[in-house]
Amino acid sequence: MPSMMSLSGWVCLVTGASRGIGRGIALQLSEAGATVYITGRQQKTLRQTAEEVKERGGYCVPVICDSTKDEEIEELFEQIRREQNGRLDLLVNNAYAGVQDIFNNVGKKFWETDPSIWDSINNTGLRGHYFFSVYASRMMVAQGRGLIVTISSFGGLQYLFNVPYGVGKAACDRLAADMAVELKKRGVASVSLWPGAVQTELVSQMILQNEAPSGEESKFKDVFANGETTELSGKCIVNLAKDKNLMSLTGKVLMTCDLARRYGIQDVDGRSVADYTSLKFLLSRSSYLSWLSAVVPSFIRLPRIMLTMANSRF
Repeated sequence: MPSMMSLSGWVCLVTGASRGIGRGIALQLSEAGATVYITGRQQKTLRQTAEEVKERGGYCVPVICDSTKDEEIEELFEQIRREQNGRLDLLVNNAYAGVQDIFNNVGKKFWETDPSIWDSINNTGLRGHYFFSVYASRMMVAQGRGLIVTISSFGGLQYLFNVPYGVGKAACDRLAADMAVELKKRGVASVSLWPGAVQTELVSQMILQNEAPSGEESKFKDVFANGETTELSGKCIVNLAKDKNLMSLTGKVLMTCDLARRYGIQDVDGRSVADYTSLKFLLSRSSYLSWLSAVVPSFIRLPRIMLTMANSRF
C-alpha cells in the first residue's frame, strides 16, 4: 500500500470537487502529498473543500470553472501550465450537474420529462469530460506519463435512473476506453471508475433523510443506507496512481470494490467495502434467495464476462 505521502510532487486536477465524490477524491489526493487543483461553480463550497484540505495538512488550488464553458476550461489549463511548469500527472473527470434533475424526475419516463434534462446531465458530465481530457492529454503526452480517471457508474452497463443518465455513463466508459487506445503508446493511462452507492451530501439530503420515500425512492434508500463514503474513490485512485502495473489496466472499467480488494484497503470509516459482484451480496438483495447468502462464501464473485453477457445487445 502506498505511503501517506506517496504522491508528493504530483500535480492533480479534480473537476467538480466542491462536494460529493470529487471533494472526497481531492481530500485523499492532498493527504497523499499531491498539489490538487479543484474546480467548481460556487465559490463558497469550493473554498470549504480547500479549507478542509488545508486543515488536513494538504495543499490545493481552488479555481472557479464551469465545465460547460470552453474558455474557462482553457484558462484553467493555462494556469496549471504556468504555475506548474507544464506538469500535470493526474486528471479526475468528476464534475456532474444532473443529480437534482434526476431526483426531481424519479419515476417519469423519458417522454414525460422535459428534454432539457439531457443537457443538464450530459453537458457537464460528458462533453466537459472530453474537453478536460483533451487539454490534460496535451500536457501528459508532452511529458510521457499521466493518468486520466473518468468517474462513471453501473448505469453505463444497464438501465439506471433515466435514459440520459445511462447514455451518458455508457459514453463515459467508451470515452475512457477509446482515449486509452490512442494514449497507451504515449505512457498515459485512461480508466473508467465505478464507485458503488455513495453517500454524498445530496443523497443524504434527498434519500437517506426522507422519512416517507415513494416506492422508487425506497429502493434507492435501501441501497444507499450502507453506501460508500465520498472518500473511498479517492483512496482507490491514490493506490491506482502508484500501481506499477497501471498500464495493464488502461482502457478498463474499474470498480471501487475491486480496487479495494486489489490494494487491501477499507473505507475511511473503517468499514469493509461492499462487493456488488459477489454472489453473497447479490443473494442478500434477493426477495426469495436471501437466506442462501448466509452460507455462500464471500469470495465467490460473478465473472466480469457475465456482466457483459447479461447485457449483450447481440
